Amino acid sequence: MAKRIEFNQYGDASVLAYADFTPRQPADNEVLIANKAIGINYIDTYVRSGLYPAAQLPSSLGTEAAGLVEAVGAKVKHLKVGDRVAYCQSPLGAYSQYHVVSAERVIVLPDNVSFEQAAAVMLKGLTAYYLLNLTYQVKRDEIILFHAAAGGVGQIACQWAKAIGAKLIGTVGSDEKIAIAKQAGAWEVINHNKTDIVQKVLELTNHQKVNVVYDSIGKDMWLTSLDCLKRRGLMVSFGNASGPVTGVDLGILNKKGSLFVTRPSLAGYVTTLEELQEAGNKLFSMVASGAIKVEVNPNQIFALKDAQQAHKTIESRKTTGSSLLIP
Repeated sequence: MAKRIEFNQYGDASVLAYADFTPRQPADNEVLIANKAIGINYIDTYVRSGLYPAAQLPSSLGTEAAGLVEAVGAKVKHLKVGDRVAYCQSPLGAYSQYHVVSAERVIVLPDNVSFEQAAAVMLKGLTAYYLLNLTYQVKRDEIILFHAAAGGVGQIACQWAKAIGAKLIGTVGSDEKIAIAKQAGAWEVINHNKTDIVQKVLELTNHQKVNVVYDSIGKDMWLTSLDCLKRRGLMVSFGNASGPVTGVDLGILNKKGSLFVTRPSLAGYVTTLEELQEAGNKLFSMVASGAIKVEVNPNQIFALKDAQQAHKTIESRKTTGSSLLIP
């Protein structure tokens, strides 16, 4: 018998329960992993609330963790019992002591990357990787706009942009977060509660605006983001922290300069084991080199049984960087 977090109905953090369960043995192409550190992501709150419904209830939660391979399916070739591994695209159930994951969603961890670092950086780091390299290829000296720059993906994006020589303008919601984004490598940072984003972007770009805006905020930033784009610029909407963008009149893209919009996800860019290994190798090489530093605030590390409090904390919008559960 093992422990996991599960929920029987959609709602606020109070629906999460610390429950007993019996881990199943892996099928031919799966592995059973003993989780050592579990990543908490904002998308987990969407699943719990019903914005992104689970396949069925009751359901567990979470898709990202790092740990040790406990058992291996008969057809798995690239993993063995005892391997240190990480994953971030599993079926729901990573909020647990043990989790069965498709082997093609699991990669071996380099010795110089800890379980905590991997669980903190895997999903957010691969997201930053595909956003800055695949959805749009950011170039040296290019100015880009990235909302929520002090968040988990945002801090990694700041570091990644700085490493390739790009100039990232970050937006944040408080003066305290300005320092965090700056420390992570942002070129300039705007407190959107005090400063008009569009006017500041015009000022910083000599009235040229930017080629690309990365937005995980959603509804509250939609029009602002479009107004920061150059003619034929790209709006990358990859999250819904303030609610989803709905009811869009496509004509607005014409009026604001024949703009492009995409709503990407990691699954659309990292689909195969080969793509995962390539992306993971690039991410972990950035971590190993020190270009991307992974430091988790001790106040954002929670015991697995305290998942309710963890969700309340990240939904307060007062966290910075990554948060973890420890089984």
